[in-house]
Amino acid sequence: MIKNLISMKDLFIIVTVTLAFASAGDAFGQDTKIQKAETFEITRIYTDNNGESHFGQTKVDFKLVDYAPPAPPISVSKVQETESVQFISSPPGWYGDWHPVPRRQFMFCLSGELEVKVSDGETRRFGPGCPILVEDTSGIGHISRVVGSERCFMAAIPFRMLDE
Repeated sequence: MIKNLISMKDLFIIVTVTLAFASAGDAFGQDTKIQKAETFEITRIYTDNNGESHFGQTKVDFKLVDYAPPAPPISVSKVQETESVQFISSPPGWYGDWHPVPRRQFMFCLSGELEVKVSDGETRRFGPGCPILVEDTSGIGHISRVVGSERCFMAAIPFRMLDE
């Protein structure tokens, strides 16, 4: 049901347009020099050949295109093939011991704060607006917990499986 409401393409367009407008200045009538967006970095969680999980960075590259004429050109990334969107919510204090993710997916923190620990010992916190590329589908996985007093809402967007 929800997956019919928004596709990954739609979400990526929304995020890209939001980022473009956030960095472009006043989009309501003032002259703005249109420039291609710089590379956008996303935190990723992955598994190495020994089954250990780690944090890393991945980059999203953009090109300037006439995406929706007559609107001015905007920066867009390549399309990522996905299949659905699912919203996840956990209360304050929720704790998920060591676990891999069920599928390779983007996770976007919408509200609240999530703390994630990978098996190499590093811990990071993710709040509203933080995208995470989660790829630790095997091995030890990671620990997740909701910190603070606010419920955590996330959007999970799994990549399309190649064998489907």
